[in-house]
Amino acid sequence: MRFTDRSHAGRVLAGMLDHLGNEPTVILGLPRGGVPVGYEIARHLAAPLEVLLVRKLGVPTQPELAMGAIGEGGVRVLDERRIERLGIRPEAVERVERRERRELARQAERFRGEAPPADLGGKTAVIVDDGIATGATARAACLITRRLGAGRVVLTAPVAPRDASAIFAEVADELVVAHTPRRFAAIGMFYRDFRPTPDATVVEMLERSRERAPGQGPGG
Repeated sequence: MRFTDRSHAGRVLAGMLDHLGNEPTVILGLPRGGVPVGYEIARHLAAPLEVLLVRKLGVPTQPELAMGAIGEGGVRVLDERRIERLGIRPEAVERVERRERRELARQAERFRGEAPPADLGGKTAVIVDDGIATGATARAACLITRRLGAGRVVLTAPVAPRDASAIFAEVADELVVAHTPRRFAAIGMFYRDFRPTPDATVVEMLERSRERAPGQGPGG
């Protein structure tokens, strides 16, 4: 299965999430690529679209390897076992966290301005990305969403590895994936157009979602 672009992928996923139509739901796009996917889902379910700001904390000597993640409101999730196993000192963790906090603040200002983070208290939070590869960021997003008070956490993506269900069973109440290929090398191989999503597109989609009239039924 190959998607035309992120919007097409979002429309495919939207049809798989109709069962959420009667729940108080917030769609949380992981910027930047998850927002165009989430926009189509939010439009279909007539649900609000927000960004979920999560920054992975990479191991200092191997930045692609996650040792934790941070979110807004001072939320922090650490992989204590990995940190201990690799002998990473507390000051090294703090240095990485300070750097990622700066980027988190930049994204919050760029994508949300003065608006507060979404109120997730007791609601169904649908976390959306444009694909799941290692799962480190998505796993952290689920944990952080739970910390922010979501009543139920649904993780969704157009494409993910076949073992995704086992990976996320402990952190997500439900996993919805359109395509779980036998061979998985990179997310981009499942899109015809996988160009990076500009910041300006994220901002525009968030604004359009906020301006959309309430009461629009699914598919409208």
